[in-house]
Amino acid sequence: MSLLGIIHTSDYVVDEAVTTALARTRNHQIAVNTGRYILSSPRIDTLSVSKEDFNLAWSKFQAIRDKYLSFTDCTSLALMERHGIERIMSFDSRFDGLAERIC
Repeated sequence: MSLLGIIHTSDYVVDEAVTTALARTRNHQIAVNTGRYILSSPRIDTLSVSKEDFNLAWSKFQAIRDKYLSFTDCTSLALMERHGIERIMSFDSRFDGLAERIC
């Protein structure tokens, strides 16, 4: 376990990571390896976005107008709320004021 404990991510973030790896490298194997690393890591817990999470994220996406968060960012906030996760690991300052950010 890391110093911060278990790392939680979402199926949406895994989707973005694998897609970004493929788009930036144009190498399918690198994208597969990225997904395998995340999904097989004992330190990373992948949370699935439920219909309720989706609806809460959609509400957040519509309401948070000044931060220009992506819908995936809003799903992360919704999952944090549902699972009682207090901090987000991100370099994105748009989360400031919405969640305690670790960067």
